[in-house]
Amino acid sequence: MVLIRPIQVADAAAFAALLEQLDHESRFLMFEPGERNTSATHWQSLIEAMLAGDESTIFVAEHEGELVGFLRARGETLHRVRHTALIGLAIRQSYVGQGMGTRLFAAVEEWARTRNLHRLHLTVMTHNHRAVALYQKMGFVIEGLHKATMWVDGQYVDEFTMAKLLD
Repeated sequence: MVLIRPIQVADAAAFAALLEQLDHESRFLMFEPGERNTSATHWQSLIEAMLAGDESTIFVAEHEGELVGFLRARGETLHRVRHTALIGLAIRQSYVGQGMGTRLFAAVEEWARTRNLHRLHLTVMTHNHRAVALYQKMGFVIEGLHKATMWVDGQYVDEFTMAKLLD
């Protein structure tokens, strides 16, 4: 059974290891292997700062004591955009297709509603069909196309901007 829960400071080392593993497994993430700071102390500081505030969160998926995925919602602090949060999701390849993304989104939406957020938004590579389908299933709609936003495997990649408005 996979447990979906908010991240804790004690998860810093496991979360850093998860990020490093995800960067090696997926061609759909922003970071290439070795580009992201995956030091446990770095992530401990970031998690502590995030937990001290109220505008952002990370939900993790845990299986048998190991972190296997996460969904991060980074909220805004400026008054005009404080009703929004930017979403980032990643799940280890061996756990994709098991309903974790759906459960992570349910958790973050509940969190967002308790904070009176109105808009969740994200970007996704246009050829990441599985992710686009998940986001659409969760009520996100494509709002725009950004041409050549990334350089992956020797070619430019387009991204969709997708968003969901909460009631």
